[in-house]
Amino acid sequence: MATEEDPGKRFTDEELAFLRHARFGQLPERVRPEDHVQLVETDHRPDRPESTGGEDEWMLRSSAG
Repeated sequence: MATEEDPGKRFTDEELAFLRHARFGQLPERVRPEDHVQLVETDHRPDRPESTGGEDEWMLRSSAG
């Protein structure tokens, strides 16, 4: 049989901090600004590589069977 707790009872800040730590664990270390890398936009990758032979050779290389 479950017991009802006092509805006026509140957790202290220390108890809430412990419950958060127990539930979520510790946060990872903060990433420093000097550890960030700058994104460099490049041209998109072609759909298929430059052909070294004719269209027939491409079809033979990329066929499933």
